[in-house]
Amino acid sequence: MILEVRLDMPAWKQAVAVACSILIGMFISAVILVACGVPPSQLVNEFASNVFDAQSLHAVLVQAAPLILVGIAASIGFRARFWNLGLEGQMVWGGIAATAVSIYHVGPEALRLPLMALFAMLAGMAWVAIPALLRLKFAVNEIISTLLLNYVATYCLYDLLYGSWKDSKDGFPHSSLYANAERLPDIGHGINAALPLALVLVVMVWWFAEFSRFGFYLKFIYANPAMGRLVGVPIIPVVWTAVLMSGALAGLGGFVVPSGIAGRLTQGFFEGYGFSGVLIAFLARNNAIAAAIVAALIAMLFVTGQSFQIFYQIPFSMVQMIQAIIVMCVAASEFFIRHRIRLQR
Repeated sequence: MILEVRLDMPAWKQAVAVACSILIGMFISAVILVACGVPPSQLVNEFASNVFDAQSLHAVLVQAAPLILVGIAASIGFRARFWNLGLEGQMVWGGIAATAVSIYHVGPEALRLPLMALFAMLAGMAWVAIPALLRLKFAVNEIISTLLLNYVATYCLYDLLYGSWKDSKDGFPHSSLYANAERLPDIGHGINAALPLALVLVVMVWWFAEFSRFGFYLKFIYANPAMGRLVGVPIIPVVWTAVLMSGALAGLGGFVVPSGIAGRLTQGFFEGYGFSGVLIAFLARNNAIAAAIVAALIAMLFVTGQSFQIFYQIPFSMVQMIQAIIVMCVAASEFFIRHRIRLQR
């Protein structure tokens, strides 16, 4: 056998390779779930109900909105070769900033919701600016700094929820309920405004990354930063713009979960979204439109995992393991996309 490097591979063949790898990952995951005691027939029923059952489909669509936001947040950062693994920390600060607007009654009530969204985006931008500055000024690896800052943000959240922001009515470590004017409105069938907001942002980010001059510069940076610098691409401003956009979108994700789903700031509202955002960007090849589709599939996995937790006592870590299996399978497909195995006679 001879291993050859492929010079090019049609897009449809790449899509087939990725789809096959996802199917293989799902098959391996199904085998593991069956080994853990889930009947095979129930696996099919659970996934089918997420598509055809109205209540389950509603839960998937509600869960998809924040996943879309963190997915496109990761993808725009990755396009600038900034490996933003601090999505959860940016979500945390987005949630804290939005809740601060609610608790301290910032602005008139009619403007409270847009102010919460704005403050959440600014907080996400401010938090991601720290590792960006460390990377661009001091060459500190952003993978390490963003991951470590997740822990800092988490303990800041705990300090507030176990301290001054603890709900005085029930004494539990969560904030008081948001007022009705501070909740994302229902657009019908129990789906809140987070989903159309996320879809609008998907289109905007997709156009910005694919058709604007900024997107053209991003392609240079992703493919060959040294060459981009030689031909006059403004590397630093473009990277800063992409990184701040990534932080703003993740911060907005930290707003839509408390305001659209929980109705208050809770201590675990961000859990699982960071890894899922990276997974979505990876599977979507950093394409915003594809990220929205993948996010819907991940949301289906989330909802199915919750059902397995309730009825079969499958831990949430099992859901995360399934995501990891799918990631490894898709990563393996890269080998066949970039290489060809030729049998030697």
